[in-house]
Amino acid sequence: MTSMPVLYLSHGAPPLLDDAMWVGQLRRWGAELPRPRAILIVSAHWEAAPLRLSSTTPHTPLVYDFWGFPDRFYRQTYDAPVAADVADAVAGLAAGQHPVRSQRGLDHGAYIPLSVMFPDADVPVLQMSLPTLDPQSLLDLGSRLRPLRESGVLVIGSGFTTHGLPFLTDPSPGAVPPGWSVDFDAWARDALSRGDVEQLLGFQTAAPGMPYAHPTVEHFAPLFVALGASSDPEQVPEQVIDGFWMGLAKRSVQLA
Repeated sequence: MTSMPVLYLSHGAPPLLDDAMWVGQLRRWGAELPRPRAILIVSAHWEAAPLRLSSTTPHTPLVYDFWGFPDRFYRQTYDAPVAADVADAVAGLAAGQHPVRSQRGLDHGAYIPLSVMFPDADVPVLQMSLPTLDPQSLLDLGSRLRPLRESGVLVIGSGFTTHGLPFLTDPSPGAVPPGWSVDFDAWARDALSRGDVEQLLGFQTAAPGMPYAHPTVEHFAPLFVALGASSDPEQVPEQVIDGFWMGLAKRSVQLA
């Protein structure tokens, strides 16, 4: 079986689904990927320690972890098959994190991008919590999950390259991005283009635009799980999506 790539993607809020450009970018990306046997996704919207795994009970409801949007977003479904075997594998590979099974469904950081990239909901999905926000610890966790890729599991870190929501003055999708978002995104683009993991690990103090770009860091943290799960964290990834949405950087990458 072909080893699957690893993704870090910016997932957006539910209205991403109304953005024809972003939907097109994600849909093309999904179509170009080798078909996964299953997906393991870690989202910025689930922080829990010890490590927790989403439900492996069929038809578990989604987690609508947002507010203030039109009713149609609270009626969206994404009933992907469960991935019990992936949960078993993660429990073994990440045993030091003492994984706990839960009855939690997928949150919007998982099902929003997956509903575009894998719209038929026919690939089994397991979500994993962020047990810490420490970049080095997440890099190490990702490295323990690397063997999953050899069995056809697509590992995805789902966040947002900038996420300074409290500092946005224009919430429209086509808003002019603020300077802190542009500066952080340019820094991330450069660090990724050089495979500079040490620079990325130190983003909280090294990156321009901080702390405005990430007043809390959970949306950048999934990148480090993805880097760790890749064949070489210091590789130069393919930067598949760039640009801005609501002024936030939607840079997304693919690693071998």
